[in-house]
Amino acid sequence: MNLIDPRICAINERIKNIKRIWVVGSGKGGVGKSTLSAFISLILNKKGYKVGLLDLDFYGPSSHIILGVKDSKPEEEYGIKPINVDGIEFMSIIYFTENKPLLMRGKDASEALIEILTITRWGNLDFLIIDMPPGMGEILLDMIRFVANIEFLIISNSSIISMGTVEKLVKFLKDQNFFILGLIENMKFSSSDFVQNRCSELGVKYLGEISFHSELEGFYGSPQSLLSSKISKELDNILSLLT
Repeated sequence: MNLIDPRICAINERIKNIKRIWVVGSGKGGVGKSTLSAFISLILNKKGYKVGLLDLDFYGPSSHIILGVKDSKPEEEYGIKPINVDGIEFMSIIYFTENKPLLMRGKDASEALIEILTITRWGNLDFLIIDMPPGMGEILLDMIRFVANIEFLIISNSSIISMGTVEKLVKFLKDQNFFILGLIENMKFSSSDFVQNRCSELGVKYLGEISFHSELEGFYGSPQSLLSSKISKELDNILSLLT
């Protein structure tokens, strides 16, 4: 007799009023995945959508730095209520680790993910943006297992090494018949069509490019500065293809 884990039912209850769940992933770290997740959340919120952002990068959470979240902490009330950051409902693994190094693997990582998904009260959202850790480890596999109807947004930079890793993720998702929104080429520094051509060969929609902007770090910590940046305008054009 197969028993249903009651926590899965709890997760389904927590996300039942979320219209779309976008999982932002990449096979490799350092491609700007967390930055673009924050940008996407801010831009969609500015467009009038109700948006949540969940930072699941267990080993290098950074969304709180990008958004300038400092002293605020989620409230406990029949679970955990995300904090509101410039209109975005925000939750991060950082609130469970207290910014200490997180040393876990295998079952421990899975249990931590299940706990976050089970207790977080998202309420009604148009979009939940999930910033994933790089690679294809336990967190990705558990997300696929526990959360239904997710849509994958793939991030890569322009390098051959990055795309080589991303290709493995794309092939895995396609083999498992998961829906891929497309790929964004981030931090583009040349006129090369390499990434666009590889997307065509892989059968993945090339959504567009974000230029390399050396001044970006000066905007971290200020959502309004992020929204007024050139990156925001470039990404807004891409998001118009998906909403």
